[in-house]
Amino acid sequence: MRSLLLGILFIIIIGFGGLVYRNAVEHPSQPIVCPLDALKCPDGTSVSRTGNSCTFPACPPPNVSLSDINISFALPTGFAVAELPDAAAVAAYEMPVTASSSLSAASILVRRYAIQASSTALATIQQTAVSGTSGLPIGVTSFSSTVLGNTLNSHRFTVVLIERFEGVIDTAYYLARSTDVLRFDAIDRNVNNWTNPTLDTSTLPAHTALKNLLTTLQGQ
Repeated sequence: MRSLLLGILFIIIIGFGGLVYRNAVEHPSQPIVCPLDALKCPDGTSVSRTGNSCTFPACPPPNVSLSDINISFALPTGFAVAELPDAAAVAAYEMPVTASSSLSAASILVRRYAIQASSTALATIQQTAVSGTSGLPIGVTSFSSTVLGNTLNSHRFTVVLIERFEGVIDTAYYLARSTDVLRFDAIDRNVNNWTNPTLDTSTLPAHTALKNLLTTLQGQ
C-alpha cells in the first residue's frame, strides 16, 4: 500500500512538473514593451507610458488636471491652491504677496455652470455674469470674445468685465461646452490706478497669469 501511494505521488509530481515546463515554454517571461508614443503635457513637456498596463503617468507640476471637469492646464509660476469661495467654484489659486511687494494681490478662480435642458450656453453666461458692483446682470453688449491657444489646441472665450471698483478688477473668461459653461476669473486687488481709463488690465498679475493659463488649456 505504501509503495502504491508513493507511486501515485510520484506520478502527480511528474505531471505537475510537466505542466510547469510546458507553460514556461509556451509563455516565456518577457519584459513588457510599451508603445513609444508620448503624452504632451499642457506646459509642453511629455510623459511616456509606464508599468505593466502601459498607462501614462500624471503630468508633473506645474501641470494641473481637473478630472471632474475634464480639463488640464499649466499653473502659472507663483500661484498656489486656495480655498474655494462658493459652490460653483471647482478650483482656486492665489499668488501670495509680501508686505514689501508693490504688486497687487492676484487670484484665479475656475467655476462650472451646468446648462439646463431648456437653456443655452449664452443664456447661462448672461445669468452668471453679474456685476460685482451693482449686483445686476451685465448686458450682452458688454461681452467680447477672444481665441487663446495654438493652432493645434485653441479655445474661444467670451470675455466679461465683472468688476472694476475700489481697487478690484475682475475679468471672467467663459468657455462654452456641450453641457456646461466654465468660467475662469482673473481677480487683481489693491490696484492703485484702477480709475485710470487708459489702464491696460491685461498687464495686471492675475490677468496676465490667466491668459497664460488659458493658452495651455487642454480638454473639451
